[in-house]
Amino acid sequence: MRILTGIQASGKLHIGNYFGAMKPMIELQEKAELFTFIANYHSLTTSKDANLLRELTFDAAIDYLSLGIDPEKTTFWVQSDAPQVLELYWILSKFTPMGLLERAHSYKDKVAKGIGANHALFSYPVLMAADILLLDTQKVPVGKDQIQHVEITRDIATKFNNEYGEIFTLPEYVVNEEVATIPGIDGQKMSKSYKNAIDIFIETEKKLQKRCNKIISSSTPLGEPLEYKECNIYNIASLFLDEDRKLELQQRYKSGQEGYGHFKKYLKELIWEEFAEAREKREMYMANPNLVKDILSDGANKIRKIADEKMKIVRDAVGIL
Repeated sequence: MRILTGIQASGKLHIGNYFGAMKPMIELQEKAELFTFIANYHSLTTSKDANLLRELTFDAAIDYLSLGIDPEKTTFWVQSDAPQVLELYWILSKFTPMGLLERAHSYKDKVAKGIGANHALFSYPVLMAADILLLDTQKVPVGKDQIQHVEITRDIATKFNNEYGEIFTLPEYVVNEEVATIPGIDGQKMSKSYKNAIDIFIETEKKLQKRCNKIISSSTPLGEPLEYKECNIYNIASLFLDEDRKLELQQRYKSGQEGYGHFKKYLKELIWEEFAEAREKREMYMANPNLVKDILSDGANKIRKIADEKMKIVRDAVGIL
C-alpha cells in the first residue's frame, strides 16, 4: 500500500506535532510503502523570506530524520526537487471547477485569519491533488481539517478519469481517531500560533523546566488530593506513558503527598528522556549537512523516476508533445 504524507516547513517542532502527526507517520514505515516530502511549494503561500524558507526546509529535514524517518524505509524528498508536480498541477486545473475551490474551508479560514487572498492560496488544493495523484497514492493520513482536500482530489481525479480513462488512482483519507487534541501549557490545543507549545528540541533541561513551570494548574494546596482528569500537566504527561504508568501517576495525584511543582518536574524528565536519542541524532545531522543533502537527493531521484512515468501517460492522454 502506498501512503503519502506532506510536511510544512514552518519552524520549530513541538510535542503536539510529534504525537499528532510524526509518531503515527514513523510507525507507518513498518506497515506500508511510505512517501514523505517537505512541502516547500505549499509554504510559498505564506512565506515572505527566501532565506528563512531555505533554512526552515533544511531544518525540517534534519528534525524529521532525527525523530525517526528512516531513508531505508521511507522515500524522503523536498517537493521542489520533483517539478513534475507543477506540470500536473496546471493540467489538473482544467478539471477543477471554481465552485469546488470556493467551497474549500481551509481557504476561507486562512483569509479570515488575515492571510492575504491570492491564487496560490486559493488553488492550494489543486497542488495537493497533484502531490497525491502523481504517485498513485492509495492512502493519505490527514487531520480532520484536511479531509476536504482529499475529497477535492478525488473529485478532480474522477473528472479526469471520466474523460481519459482510469489513469489516476482515487486516494482515501485516513484520520487517526485515537489521537486526541494535544493540550498546550494553557489547556488549549498546542500551537505555535497560540504561543503555548513545548518545543521538542529545546536547548537545555533548564529551559525545558522553565517551560513546564508555565503550565497552568489549579490552586489546590500541597497536602490535599489533586484532580488529574482536567490537569494540563497530567494530560501532557500521559502522552508519554503506558497504561500501568498512567495508573501509577493517577495514584500519585490522589495521594496528596505531592504538589503541582513535583509533577511539572516529572513531566520535564519524561520529555527530556523521550527525545534523548533524537537530540543525539540531530547533533550528528547538523554536523554532517551533506549526509542530509544526499538523503534528500536519493529520495528526489526515486520520485522523479516515478513522476516521469506518470507524466508520460498524462501528457499522452491530454495531447502534450
